[in-house]
Amino acid sequence: MFLTITTTGTPERPATDLGYLLHKHPGKSQAFSTSYGTAHVLYPEADADRCTAALLLEVDAVALVRRGKGKGRGGAPDAALAQYVNDRPYAASSLLAVALSGVFSSAMRAVCTARPELPAQARPLRIEVPALPARGGPGLVRALFEPLGWTVTADPVALDSAFPEWGDSRYVRLVLESESLTLAETLRHLYVLLPVLDDAKHYWVSPDEVDKLLRAGEGWLPEHPEQRLITSRYLSRRWSLTRQAMERLELVRLAESDDSAVEDIDNAVGAEAETEEKPTPLAVQRRDAIIEALRTAGAARVLDLGCGQGQLVQALLKDPGFTEIVGVDVSMRALTIAARRLKLDRMGERQASRVRLVQGSLAYTDTRLKGYDAAVLSEVIEHLDLPRLPALEYTVFGAARPRTVLVTTPNVEYNVRWESLPAGHVRHGDHRFEWTREEFRAWAAAVAERHGYTVEFVPVGPDDPEVGPPTQMAVFTAGTPNEKEAKAA
Repeated sequence: MFLTITTTGTPERPATDLGYLLHKHPGKSQAFSTSYGTAHVLYPEADADRCTAALLLEVDAVALVRRGKGKGRGGAPDAALAQYVNDRPYAASSLLAVALSGVFSSAMRAVCTARPELPAQARPLRIEVPALPARGGPGLVRALFEPLGWTVTADPVALDSAFPEWGDSRYVRLVLESESLTLAETLRHLYVLLPVLDDAKHYWVSPDEVDKLLRAGEGWLPEHPEQRLITSRYLSRRWSLTRQAMERLELVRLAESDDSAVEDIDNAVGAEAETEEKPTPLAVQRRDAIIEALRTAGAARVLDLGCGQGQLVQALLKDPGFTEIVGVDVSMRALTIAARRLKLDRMGERQASRVRLVQGSLAYTDTRLKGYDAAVLSEVIEHLDLPRLPALEYTVFGAARPRTVLVTTPNVEYNVRWESLPAGHVRHGDHRFEWTREEFRAWAAAVAERHGYTVEFVPVGPDDPEVGPPTQMAVFTAGTPNEKEAKAA
């Protein structure tokens, strides 16, 4: 991943002033550690007439996956491999934007202690990015950069130069040139627009991203003709954050012309914030649905298979009707976090006797799982590669065989309702697949038939008339309908 910044100079204003602005000496190369690899700054050329600074980011693909940001983009069987083999080491993205802000933070803030007059000076600048993802094509690249004063060259990169008939890829070679911008403005433009063009963030977009966007967009974003697209993409299409950012940008725009209008909008926004009810998070709705199904089944001894960090275990402990709760997970790190969440080391003896956390893999039979009233697989199966599902099926339904089994999984049809989820993406980078309602029902019915269970399906979350609920739950009960009627009689 590579970016160059070039400027030219005169005897009065030598091009090597770029070293002062970037706070990086032109006479040596430097390396900086980042969360996802190593950033190198070097100067291929540096004299009074012309100076070029290069930022080279070496991305550690393994570190990227370990931090949970592998960016799953679909349910293909090779999704696990795709986390390691992708364009992140080569194409400019939010990874490069974050490296820019970290390595050139002083330059972005227009701070230069040694030469305080330099940051405010416009200078000839040429920016080159050899490989830039452009979801929207060269036309969108020009629409984003030209209103900011850049002369834009966005040449499409061929999908394969040996096969021109295959057409162009989604990447462009970008060159930006300007005589009227400062270096700080340049870096802020790149910081915002690189991830916008990639239409993806490699990290979770939290509410503080709105503040980052407004700081970097100061002076240009409030009046940009593509403001809405920039804001939406930068905030990963999270509607609530996008709305908040748009309202604040409107306040900034009006502040320069009409103070009373600003006050009116501010009051209206405050009133809306007071009256708007926050929806119940889907994770909470899912836990509530699971607990209700367990109560209906009369389960007292419950397995939470793939318990993760213990949220469901914690909720079950609040109900004394669940006399024994066992959380099982393959990850010791997750179990350690769960133990900390549950405060096991400070739990009273009676409460502690109701709960256990054990390490285990659902791909192997385990005698410790036998004899329980119910087992829960909450958002677990989609984290397994499809060829491993039969092993999990036998472990749970064949060997352990609890009386009731609850399985929840995302409904991929509902993904179109998530404004924060780009088209074609799965909900989590580690999801190996996400099923439609028909696919889930077919799998569940086949499992029930093979192992002597009946199965019913329960929607979790708002049941959209077109695409169904966000989460689908299958409730398996041991025994065929005839067997259950005989027991009831």
